Amino acid sequence: MAHAHTGGHGHAHGPRSYNRAFAIGIFLNTAFVAVETAYGIQSHSLALLSDAGHNLSDVLALLLAWAAGVLASRKPSQRFTYGLRSSTILAALINACVLLVVMGGIGWEAIQRMAHPVAVNSVTVMAVAAVGVAINTVTALLFMAGRHHDLNIRGAFLHMAADAAISLGVVLTGWGMLATGWLWLDPLVSLILVAVIVAGTWSLLRESVGLALHAVPAGVQPSAIRAYLAGLPGVRETHDLHVWGMSTTESALTVHLVMPEGYPGDVFLARIARELHDRFGIAHPTIQVEIGDPQYPCLLAPDHVV
Repeated sequence: MAHAHTGGHGHAHGPRSYNRAFAIGIFLNTAFVAVETAYGIQSHSLALLSDAGHNLSDVLALLLAWAAGVLASRKPSQRFTYGLRSSTILAALINACVLLVVMGGIGWEAIQRMAHPVAVNSVTVMAVAAVGVAINTVTALLFMAGRHHDLNIRGAFLHMAADAAISLGVVLTGWGMLATGWLWLDPLVSLILVAVIVAGTWSLLRESVGLALHAVPAGVQPSAIRAYLAGLPGVRETHDLHVWGMSTTESALTVHLVMPEGYPGDVFLARIARELHDRFGIAHPTIQVEIGDPQYPCLLAPDHVV
């Protein structure tokens, strides 16, 4: 029985290639959080304060994603034999949890304000939020190209794009209060914004939890991989197939191939590694070859055995 380990290359669209985008996004949003908080307090606008809280969580999200990208690029060690690639998964999970907690607090305050509305300086609200539309749009565009390849980058893009829409909503709220004098519009819009943000964050939380639990990454079909491997010449059976995310950009795979004619050679395994990478996005495949000797059956052959 021969064992072969074959390694491929991961996607090139990781957080490390977005250092400049992270730096610009963090600077712009930090400055805007300070301005928005000051004017929110001055104008008694919960909508501005809630948006400032969300933007602050976005700054933390960008910092975490950036730090995770740096950690993920570190080389493997004796203790962390896969390196620290999974730090990007932890960053995405932490960002989702923090954002949900922040939105819970803002939602509770908005409910309190519904019962006791506070006068708001609508002109100030509109002006500050309009600046937010521009800043969040620019920041979102910085991450637009990589949103399909990395959960961290996609999370940053979605946060910024949602913020641009939310800031636009705050502008409309200010206009509505200015035109009607309805003070309850401010907390009402805050509740709507909270609902929108929570809905957008839920998918990020679900996917990051899945990756943390070694779920098959989105877009990878184990059944298609099994069919491809089973159809290879000389392969009688496949078992112990596992696919999981090493990071938010790289997938790993282990599988046993039953080949009665014995070890097929390095060229054969190298071709499989290339195919798994090109067709299924598997960056780190490990393939074990067995001859299927009935006297020494593989204990991991049954699908329910891990």
